Amino acid sequence: MANTAEKFGLRPYRSLNGAPWNNAQNRYTISDNNSTAIYQGDLVIAEADGEISRHVAGNSAAIVGVFNGCTYTDPVAKKPVFSNYYPGSINVSDIVAYVVDDPETVFLINADQSFARTDVFANYSVDGGTGNTKTGISEVQLDVSTADTLNYLALQAIDISQDPANSDQTSVNTNVLVRINNH
Repeated sequence: MANTAEKFGLRPYRSLNGAPWNNAQNRYTISDNNSTAIYQGDLVIAEADGEISRHVAGNSAAIVGVFNGCTYTDPVAKKPVFSNYYPGSINVSDIVAYVVDDPETVFLINADQSFARTDVFANYSVDGGTGNTKTGISEVQLDVSTADTLNYLALQAIDISQDPANSDQTSVNTNVLVRINNH
């Protein structure tokens, strides 16, 4: 049966030790006027100024974690905003990002090609997807073509989803369990 085509970035799934994910996340800041949108489920990296920004495909910088939303004061309405995504170019100094940064967290991600059992334990990058501005959800996928042993690649596949709607290894859009490799 073909897999359901759904892009959702990285979703916290469970802990590496098998325990359920405990909703742990930490606060980081995004520099005011950062022009790059960051969607819920995007990988984020540290910047030299102590802020975070969106990880892009092919970047070998260490990963801080996975973006899970943000708060900031709307510069026009002067009211607090909570959003699944940072839309970019917000000129305020109080942008707080919530990031799932526990190195023991296992994430679920959708693969951009078929994903066989033999692909497990390789390291991968993500594709260049962006996100959905209506839902605020990332649309990055596991870039299966980047499979390698290079330790600077962002993710390591550790299993294939057991979800019957997205575990067909012969079809595109297989859901894969990953851990952050380059934390």
